[in-house]
Amino acid sequence: MATHHGNSGTVELGANAVGEIKSWSVDETAETADDSAMGDTWRSHVTGKNSWSGSVECHWDPDDTNGQDALTIGASVTLNLYPEGDGSGADYYTGTATVEGISRSVPQDDIVAVSFTFKGNGALTASTVA
Repeated sequence: MATHHGNSGTVELGANAVGEIKSWSVDETAETADDSAMGDTWRSHVTGKNSWSGSVECHWDPDDTNGQDALTIGASVTLNLYPEGDGSGADYYTGTATVEGISRSVPQDDIVAVSFTFKGNGALTASTVA
């Protein structure tokens, strides 16, 4: 079984790398509806629509014009999320997402940080770098 160190991960907006990434996450969910009826001894459900969302946390870089600066509230972006780097043969996830939130943190004794939250608009696709 292969394992990967998170240090190799990266995020791209289209073909542009987002700078100074500290971490990223993506969550996939399936909507469910309870279809249990009176007299059933166990609950049951049916599935509905799937969705995905996530976040990217960075050291703030005001000079990252094609990465961090492009992640504005309400922006529709093509995200490419690479857990093991973007070299040939690497697995990654891609999809269109809407930037839902931006959070900035300015600690007195640490690096200024910015976090972006997003919601998928359509499918999240698993792919492999050619």
